[in-house]
Amino acid sequence: MGRLIARRLAFMVFVVWGVTLVTFFLSRVVPGDPAKLLAGPKASPTEVAHIRRIYGLDDPLWTQYGRYMADLLHGNLGVSFVTRREVTTDVRAFLPATLELAGYSLLLGFLAALVVGTVAGYRRGSALDAGGRLMAIAGLSVPAFWLALLLQLLLHTRLGWFPLGGRLDAGVAAPPRLTGILTLDSLLTLHLHAFVNALWHLALPVLTLAAGVFGLMTRIVRTSILEVVGEDYVRTAQGKGLTRWRVLRRHVLRNAMLPAVTVLGLEFGLLASGVFVVEAVFQWPGLGNYAFQAIQASDYNATLGATLVIAIAYVLTNLVVDLAYLYLDPRIRYT
Repeated sequence: MGRLIARRLAFMVFVVWGVTLVTFFLSRVVPGDPAKLLAGPKASPTEVAHIRRIYGLDDPLWTQYGRYMADLLHGNLGVSFVTRREVTTDVRAFLPATLELAGYSLLLGFLAALVVGTVAGYRRGSALDAGGRLMAIAGLSVPAFWLALLLQLLLHTRLGWFPLGGRLDAGVAAPPRLTGILTLDSLLTLHLHAFVNALWHLALPVLTLAAGVFGLMTRIVRTSILEVVGEDYVRTAQGKGLTRWRVLRRHVLRNAMLPAVTVLGLEFGLLASGVFVVEAVFQWPGLGNYAFQAIQASDYNATLGATLVIAIAYVLTNLVVDLAYLYLDPRIRYT
């Protein structure tokens, strides 16, 4: 176990380095001059050149990259050209909101897919199976931005059931910041009104992101259930007189979860792209919205910082997936 974690962490160093290399040079070739943004619309060419020289933007790219990596090794992500704050400060402020949104979306999408996929697999060819497959196709086919706008139009504008965006109503006081995750902080500090209000604001963006997770995971779970149900050890367990629930819990689900867990780790990467769109539509103050605005403003440091954090989260998620394999199937041994 320890050797596995050590190898994965060493591999993460190379992945993160590759991400910084690609992102750094790609961000320099896109149109836009952050020096002009910093100097202001009425700045003269001399003032723009002065700003460019102060921030080292006139140095060769390899020199800029070397300076960036040296700062990164000291935990310094630079200063955002837009917010004029340290990028690490911005990341600490915006990351919890994204983790809250992505975490609930993964959990809701996976649990719903587990139920629907299991029922569809057990009732193959029935109306429940057809309905489950139809919902899965719909979840995969509907674009996130279109679903987000549709939910806003229907459930906010027409019916007024849910808020349009943000994390809390204007009149609701935020709980004391412990983790930055409002629902968790509300529970820890017993601010139940803030907890309910935060869940209400989470509903629409979580439904939007969970739809894609649900669509893919339902198909994977259904296929896995169909394969496992036909195995000899399942028929043996049924022949011993075990109840259907016990066979499902102890023999079917545990073995069918391996492909699902694999896809769930990959789904986190796909979810990251959806977070950018959903946070922009719902004006969610998270890392995705922060990165979206940074890209629009050619804010190199903020773009690199947000990309780096997402890459690290993705690698760590896949490490958790590898560890989950060991629990779900004791036969697996990493050498």
